Amino acid sequence: MVQFQKKCIKCRKNFVIVSGRRPFGICFECQKKQLEGEIKDPEMKKMFDIPEDFYKNNAFLRDIKINYLRWGKLTDKQVEAFKKSVEKMKSN
Repeated sequence: MVQFQKKCIKCRKNFVIVSGRRPFGICFECQKKQLEGEIKDPEMKKMFDIPEDFYKNNAFLRDIKINYLRWGKLTDKQVEAFKKSVEKMKSN
């Protein structure tokens, strides 16, 4: 898959890695406020307790956390994909 850098569509300052699947990228700094929120479920709290660098480097992880904070729940496939991505990032 071809990936390249493009400026953030919100702030137009920071560069974001985008691809054909995801042509519009938002930088971590613009999404930082959306990532802040209280997670009451202890299982989800443990799942989302990963280093900040993982969120900076992976827009998918940011999207999953934002969706959880917005809707209060995730599907089993979303949880599985999140855990799989975190394990992959830890092994690298």
